[in-house]
Amino acid sequence: MKSDRKRGPSLERLRHQLDAVDARLLEALAERSALSREVQAAKARNGDQVWVPERERAQLARLEALNSQQPSPVPPAMLRAVFREVLSGSRALQSRQSVAYLGPEGTWSEQAAIAQFGSQVERLPQATIGDVFRAVDSGEARFGVVPIENSTGGMVDATLDAFVTTSLCILAERQLRIRHALLSRSAQRAGITQVAAHPQALAQCREWLRRHLPGAELREAASNAEAARLARTHKGLAAIAGREAAEIYGLEVVADGIQDLERNVTRFVVIGPERAAGASGAAAKSGKVSLLFAVKNEPGALSHALQPLARAGIDMLKIESRPMRERVWDYLFFVDVRGEANLPVVARAFGAMRRHCVWFRVLGSYATEETP
Repeated sequence: MKSDRKRGPSLERLRHQLDAVDARLLEALAERSALSREVQAAKARNGDQVWVPERERAQLARLEALNSQQPSPVPPAMLRAVFREVLSGSRALQSRQSVAYLGPEGTWSEQAAIAQFGSQVERLPQATIGDVFRAVDSGEARFGVVPIENSTGGMVDATLDAFVTTSLCILAERQLRIRHALLSRSAQRAGITQVAAHPQALAQCREWLRRHLPGAELREAASNAEAARLARTHKGLAAIAGREAAEIYGLEVVADGIQDLERNVTRFVVIGPERAAGASGAAAKSGKVSLLFAVKNEPGALSHALQPLARAGIDMLKIESRPMRERVWDYLFFVDVRGEANLPVVARAFGAMRRHCVWFRVLGSYATEETP
């Protein structure tokens, strides 16, 4: 008995339709590339920056709004991934773009760099966070990507220390969900006597390690990827890193998802020279300003320094103290506030704060990143 169901288009016909769509996409990309070169010439005449994070955020927001109106919308993650690469390619056409990051290959910092700049940026791995700052400060790299805070482990001290000794600014932030795995040459937990990782990763997995590997020696490494390299050559040593590092360094996954908190998020910041900071001015409704300052070691000093923010009605998002390396029992304070540094009310409040501080620096004014 013959079926009377209506047949759909044949596979061959569908493939022809896809080929036609791909041809139109190619024409559109060629047209966009030509326009990007014209944009580069216009920026060169005006002295404008190639990378303007707020412009790119606005582009993505506009595209997401248009996508939501389509009869069959593109999945949001696919939309962001495709246009991240389109924008990355456009920047590469305009100028050489390089970014230093805490390496080696396979670190979360590299993933943050790719998430921010796309794959067309030149990536320069560095051995330490301090080296990332030095690479940008010397001009070897145009930008840098460094971790600054983790939802479990807190602030990254090396990043705060580097901001004290350089004039580099925060231009943007990028937040990543961090899922740690235990990697070693063998997939078996038995025989592991040492666990290596960046200090932040060790802190984020402290309880899991205490329960499952109570006798293992914990070793600090410059990065999780560096720990993975050690695990490749040292029997009995396991590394904490992302699953991607297992493939890169030829390791087995002993256990996955070993972070103590399922919602484990690291905040990375893009750093660059002060002259590039003008490109990152954030709208007041979604902006953040980061400050670093020190006050006199006397009663009420911190309270007096923070009062101008309260009087101006400026929302303080976080405050963290950090011992000053040069002076015993004196502290630096890292503060995030909501707003934009060039707004008159914010600028006046900062001016009043300076009068109560022995050292004061605006690290950057940039758009906030939603927690993933």
